[in-house]
Amino acid sequence: MYQAGKVLALVSIDEMNEMLNEIADEVPEPFYMHLNGGVILSPEAVLHDDDVDGSLFVLGEYHHDNMGRYIVLYYGSFCETCAGMSKNRLYRRLKKTLLHEFTHHVESLAGERGLEYKDAVEIAKYRRRMGI
Repeated sequence: MYQAGKVLALVSIDEMNEMLNEIADEVPEPFYMHLNGGVILSPEAVLHDDDVDGSLFVLGEYHHDNMGRYIVLYYGSFCETCAGMSKNRLYRRLKKTLLHEFTHHVESLAGERGLEYKDAVEIAKYRRRMGI
């Protein structure tokens, strides 16, 4: 999660989808095991449940539910948080986010929750900073 800047569509959703496909092709095949829903780029901008001022956006999520296992990245959230970034920096942020979500997937398969706990610590720090 990143706090927002101004809305700026650095790249179109189609361009971001191409970037995402390029990054996803670099991920070794074994990491896709049981990821039956694949990787999805949603047009939405999603605020975190703990957001207090409209600036804490969720860039991606790993899901393991009745629809299966899948990763969703949010184009709108990237637009909200990546204002002023170069395409190269945006690419790196997209890659970091996708790999973060793949880590959740692999940990889920292994029965681990280390990254989930780390994310919770970051949200706790945000809540303290915001006085909630």
